[in-house]
Amino acid sequence: MTASILLCSIALLSVASAFPSPTTTANNLPTIWVAGDSTTAPDGGHNGTQGWAEYLHYSFGNRVSVNNSAYAGRSARSFTREGRFDMIAKAMHPGDWIIIEFGINDGGSPTNGSTSTTGDKGRADCPGAGDETCTVIFNNTTEIVLTFPTYVKNASKTYLDLGAAGVIISQQLPTNVWQTGSYAYREPIFAYYDMCLGGPEKHVYFVQHGSYAAQAQKILGADIVDANYPMDNTHTSPLLADVVR
Repeated sequence: MTASILLCSIALLSVASAFPSPTTTANNLPTIWVAGDSTTAPDGGHNGTQGWAEYLHYSFGNRVSVNNSAYAGRSARSFTREGRFDMIAKAMHPGDWIIIEFGINDGGSPTNGSTSTTGDKGRADCPGAGDETCTVIFNNTTEIVLTFPTYVKNASKTYLDLGAAGVIISQQLPTNVWQTGSYAYREPIFAYYDMCLGGPEKHVYFVQHGSYAAQAQKILGADIVDANYPMDNTHTSPLLADVVR
């Protein structure tokens, strides 16, 4: 099983009726909006890499359109601060779906005095799983930093209040599972946070994207996987991005 099978189930069999028939005109198609970082974004982390969401439309054919709004170098915190969640909210329509996948850049603790190019670059979330806050100076301005779950929960609520058919909270992709020479994968803390954020009754769904992608890499083997991390152990080549979508 590859990750694409799991993400193909987004609207999943239980909500397949939310999608129009293939004869529906393009202008009336629901849109899947994707919020994420460089592992998801167009052009990935640059230097020949690519984000997996660039290939997501192949999983759905002509039944939906996909808008990949992921942006390199972002975390749930910086995506919020820069208004990128809000941009999706302003452009979406009732019946659309949203995928939110962060975690790669969310670790650590907020660093006081950081700027866009120094310290934590304004990306680290406040540690915790609840309503904890951290107050720091970022770019010479006071910022109240929230926890990872709070940022994702706030964005999800906004989209659902606007009529989204559902929100997919997607587990972050793994780094190269063969980077030590042997297969190794351990779910990050953000996977636990993601898993606790909702449920089908709330129209918020957790997808184990990272776990499925790790299994896909295990099956491919070290030689193929290593060859398809052209820049580092985080950013995938177009081929591997397509495999793990």
